[in-house]
Amino acid sequence: MPPPVLAGRDALRERVRIAIARLRLGRSAKSVLMVGLRGVGKTVLLEQMRLDAEGEGVHTLCIDDPEHRSLPAVLAPQLRLVLLRLSRIDAAKDTAQRALSALAGFATALEGRFNDREVDLDFDAEAAGLADHCQGEGDLTTLLEQTGLAAQLADSALVLFIDEFHCIEKSQLSALIMVLHRCVQARLPVTVVGAGLPQLRGRVGNAKPYAERLFDFAEIGALSEGEATHAIVQPAEAEGVAYEAEAVRLIVAKTGGYPYFLQAWASHAWDEAAASPITVVDVNKAASEVSAALDERFFRVRLHRLTPMEKKYLRAMADLGPGPHRSDEIAERQGRRVQAVAPVRHSLIAKGMIWSPGRGDAAFTVPFFDEFLKRIAPGDDGNGVS
Repeated sequence: MPPPVLAGRDALRERVRIAIARLRLGRSAKSVLMVGLRGVGKTVLLEQMRLDAEGEGVHTLCIDDPEHRSLPAVLAPQLRLVLLRLSRIDAAKDTAQRALSALAGFATALEGRFNDREVDLDFDAEAAGLADHCQGEGDLTTLLEQTGLAAQLADSALVLFIDEFHCIEKSQLSALIMVLHRCVQARLPVTVVGAGLPQLRGRVGNAKPYAERLFDFAEIGALSEGEATHAIVQPAEAEGVAYEAEAVRLIVAKTGGYPYFLQAWASHAWDEAAASPITVVDVNKAASEVSAALDERFFRVRLHRLTPMEKKYLRAMADLGPGPHRSDEIAERQGRRVQAVAPVRHSLIAKGMIWSPGRGDAAFTVPFFDEFLKRIAPGDDGNGVS
């Protein structure tokens, strides 16, 4: 759920707004990728940026499940809607209709390559040879070039907002980067604003040799004490409710300033309090409810996809503390050799459970996950974590 106050993110929102405005003027601007741990508010911020862009008359596409859907399957129906809107603008009408024909050819040509396309396009593929060669990178580039040209003629822009960016399959990531590269060269107003886990930097760099030149990476972390305080106090003040200063400091300390955790603690403290101001006693009384809610809705759901060996690896990390930790320390904790547990480590990185802040290091992508693992199975060796 979006928080009542999006504290501490105004500068980045403005940075993205300026980048999109530059594109509409025909100037250069890099795509923006937000990188951070779970619970720092990337998804909420991404959605707010999308609303900001649409409020400025920009056309947007929203991709929030790239791990389970192919890019063509997600893009096709949304592109159709964008192009229909653009086709109602006289300056862009002909180009938009040509792009709709290209989209029909694109979808038909890829019918046999992807089995998750769920949209029927009611335009004929009249532009024979346009985006219908069954060549993923080239066809997607042609299609988005045409859409970008229509947006340009309409004095607008096309922005792809992509959550869980690190989950995009490598060949499709390569295709997307090629699209951006071509649109930059052609000075077309097409860009990406994405969000992902810290391993996103490496994935982008490995997809295409020139990829990192196309992106600005924005580190999204926990809020400062002042920002976190504002996030807690301001929504309550809007409802005529105050917090004791010590209660606010306690919530900030318990959450580390991570927005998801701030929201959970403030919500349960609010429910616990009988009157204003909300006190330290109220915060402490809410602790068990907060812990149960976070365990169920935030922590435990991330265990379902893991194998017993992966759980044991994470438990060994948890026993060592929040991290980061050296791979040899984790292996030693399990009584195994580094080479023997390396495949498990790679699998956990691929599943977004850990990342490598330095060569041979491993750290949790989920704040406080070490505390959760020790809480649900105290004294466990890793086999009983479920």
